[in-house]
Amino acid sequence: MFSLLFKKLKFLQSLISKPEAPSSPREDPLTGNLVKDLAAFRKQVGDSPDIVVREFNISHNISAAVIFIDGLVLDPLVNQHIMHPLTQLNEHDVVYKKGRDLFDSLKNKLLPVGSIREESSLTKTIERVFTGATAILIDGSKKAILTYIPGWERRSISEPDSEIVVKGPREGFVETLRTNTALLRRKIGHPGLTFETLVIGQRTRTEVTIAYLNGVAHPKLVQEVKRRLERIKTDGILNAGYIEQYIEDAPFSPFMTVGYTERPDVAAARILEGRVAILTEGTPVVNTVPFLFVESFQSPDDYTFRPYFTTLTRWFRYIAFAGSVLSPGMFVALTTFHQELLPTPLLISMAAAMEGTPLPAVGEALVMGLIFEILREAGIRLPKAVGQAVSIVGALVIGEAAVQAGFIGAPVVIVVAFTAISSFAVPKQFDVGALLRVVITILAGLFGLYGILIFLIITFTHLVSLRSFGIPYLSPISPLMPKDLKDVLVRAPAWAMVTRPESLDISDPVRQEFDLMPGPENDKKNQKN
Repeated sequence: MFSLLFKKLKFLQSLISKPEAPSSPREDPLTGNLVKDLAAFRKQVGDSPDIVVREFNISHNISAAVIFIDGLVLDPLVNQHIMHPLTQLNEHDVVYKKGRDLFDSLKNKLLPVGSIREESSLTKTIERVFTGATAILIDGSKKAILTYIPGWERRSISEPDSEIVVKGPREGFVETLRTNTALLRRKIGHPGLTFETLVIGQRTRTEVTIAYLNGVAHPKLVQEVKRRLERIKTDGILNAGYIEQYIEDAPFSPFMTVGYTERPDVAAARILEGRVAILTEGTPVVNTVPFLFVESFQSPDDYTFRPYFTTLTRWFRYIAFAGSVLSPGMFVALTTFHQELLPTPLLISMAAAMEGTPLPAVGEALVMGLIFEILREAGIRLPKAVGQAVSIVGALVIGEAAVQAGFIGAPVVIVVAFTAISSFAVPKQFDVGALLRVVITILAGLFGLYGILIFLIITFTHLVSLRSFGIPYLSPISPLMPKDLKDVLVRAPAWAMVTRPESLDISDPVRQEFDLMPGPENDKKNQKN
C-alpha cells in the first residue's frame, strides 16, 4: 500500500513542472593579483571573526597571504609549518625564482607538510578552507597552495555505550573521519581495503567515505552504493542517519534496511563478509549495507564465547523479541475473547486481580505501554545518573500506585514489565517492536487472536518482499540457503565457517581453508607437514 502511494506521489511530481535548480557557484579562477584575489575572497566569505587572513612578505618584493579558519587549524601549527619557512626564505632564492618557479619551489621543497595540493579556482579554494585546509596565496601565481594540518578538538577513542561487550576490544568510532578510517586499517591490514570519498551537502560539504574489500565485495554492490550516494542533492548531511534515509530500499517500511554500528570490529567483520561500510564525517556511527533481518540478533560477543552458549543466547534473543511484540496483544486477546484457553485457576486469579478496574484489558495495556514509553524516553534524555533513577523509581511508584488505587490490574503490570525487559534484549529492533506492539494490541482488542494472526501474515509477507541493496531481507531463511544457517539458528564454531554468506553474492566466497578443526590428530598432521 505504501509503495503504491509512493509511486502515485512520484507520478504527480513528474506532472508538475520542476523549478529550475539553483545554479552552482561560479568557479572564479585566481587572477594572480594578490590584492584582487583577497578582495574577491572577502566579498564571498564576509568578515567573520574566525576567518584568519594573514598577509606578509616573502623577502621584500613578493607579497603572500595565509588563509585558514581559527578552530579548524591551530595557530602554532601554521606558524611552525608555514609562516616560519616562508619568512625565513633565502633572499637569493626569491630574486631568481618568480611566478611558477617560486610556486614549485615553495610547494615541493620549503613547506614541511605531508599533504599539499594546488588549486586554481577561488571558489574551490574557499570550500577547502572551510573544511580545514590552509590556503597560501602568492602574488604573481594563479594557483593557491593548500595544506592540511588540522587542529580541531577531537574526542578520544572510548567504548560505545550502545554496544557493550564482555569479551572484546573496548574501542569505538569517533566523530573524526580520518580516525575512523585508521581504526579500520588497524583491523584489516590487507591492501585490498579500499576507501573512496564523496562530498555530499551543498552547504555542509560533508565528506562521506565508502569502505570495502576489493576482490571480496561484489563490484555491482559498490557501484550501487556510489550511485545512491551521488544522487543525494541536499543542503546538509549532519550525521549517518541522514545518509540512511536517502539510500534505504523501503523508505515507508518500519524495518531498517541499512545497518549501523559504532564498533570498528563489527564494521571490519562485515567488510570481510563482502559488505560495504559508509563512514560520515562528524558522526561515530558507521552504516553498513546490505543489512539483513538476522543481523539484529547478532552480537560481537557471539564470536568470542563458545558456540553452545552463544546459540542458546541467540535463541533467547529471538524469544525476547517475539515476547516484546506479542505479549500485550496475547494478554488482551486471551482475557477478552479467548478465556477458555486459560487454565481455570489462572483465569480465576486474573479475574479477581482485575475486578473493579475501570478500563478494559486493551485500555490498560495501552495506558501502561504509554507510561513505559514516556519513562524510557525520559531516562534517555536526562543525564545518566538522573535518568536511570527516574526510570526505575517511576516504574515502581506508578505501577504500585496504579494497582493500589484499582486503576490498573496487577496482571497488566506484570505483562508490561516483561515486555519492557524483553524489548531491551534486541536494541536494534526496539523501535520496530514498539510500533508492532501497539498495532497488535489494538487489533487484539478488536478481533482477538484472529486480528493478531492476520497482522502477522501481513508483516511476514512484507518482510519477504523487502530487499536491501538487491539482497532478500530475510536471507538466508527466505529464500532458504542451508549453508548460511550456520550463523542464524545456531552459531557454528569459527573453524566451521569456511565460506562467506552465500546470500550476499560475494566475489570470493571462501574465507578460510578447509579442515581447520583443532584436535590431536590434526596437530600431528600439521607437524608432519
